[in-house]
Amino acid sequence: MSDMPPLHLEQRPEVTSFFDPQSNTISYVVQDPASNACAVIDAVMNFDYSAGRLSFDCADEMIAFIEERGLAVEWIIETHVHADHLSGAPYVQGRLGGKIGIGEHIQTVQDTFGKVFNEGTEFQRDGSQFDALFSDGDTYTIGGMPCFAVHTPGHTPACMVHVMGDAAFAGDTLFMPDGGSARADFPGGDAGELYDSIQRVLTLPEDMRLFVCHDYGPGGRAIAWETTIGEQRAANIHVGRGASREDFVKMRTERDAQLAMPKLIIPALQVNMRAGDVPQDADGNMVLKIPIGKL
Repeated sequence: MSDMPPLHLEQRPEVTSFFDPQSNTISYVVQDPASNACAVIDAVMNFDYSAGRLSFDCADEMIAFIEERGLAVEWIIETHVHADHLSGAPYVQGRLGGKIGIGEHIQTVQDTFGKVFNEGTEFQRDGSQFDALFSDGDTYTIGGMPCFAVHTPGHTPACMVHVMGDAAFAGDTLFMPDGGSARADFPGGDAGELYDSIQRVLTLPEDMRLFVCHDYGPGGRAIAWETTIGEQRAANIHVGRGASREDFVKMRTERDAQLAMPKLIIPALQVNMRAGDVPQDADGNMVLKIPIGKL
């Protein structure tokens, strides 16, 4: 942990989860224990692909909770550019304020997928669609609670784990122990980098709470989203009990080759690399492209 900012385990934020069954995404409201300040993590915008229709049921549930509690949103965090759901960040910001932040390597993601979707020069590839770009080790606060971001590439180049008091938010870097880890075969992904990132996260204190972004209920168990660093070290089926880098890369490569693409990857990438804004045509109509043979 010597390369991470100081921990503040005495700070125990209240964490409230919101589950989206369409994408198996868990979003969070994280409240500073000493004030009404909060952060929103990985908000969801609902999308009916067959109808091309947007809705905000999941985000509205979160917004209602925040308003009922009288909380003040300071940060809207995107742990990475998601490929399985569309971001609700700008919708939440429009209703409640706050700054939208993501890892600085969003620029790499924008450059990669700007080419995949044949975006023109008007599409900025500098991360300027976001209010803040986090570098590895950057610190910030939610109210009076110290927080920091850890760069965890492998699933995507821009993945970050956010540590807030005694809680860490893993994005897709880790799943629940019986779910293992995320795929590493998207453009810019790397299984070896993912292993290294996970090992870095596992240096956090064993009793630190860890919250995941997705869960699929392996074996038919109930959906879950909270674990600890210690439980991950001991029981994660992909990296627990001292699994080697070589074995992880072999497992991850073979497993990823068998996985289908996420159902919403085409709309999700176009929207999420724009901080949740849907691209528009020259007449101002919201439109999406379908690249053929590029993913």
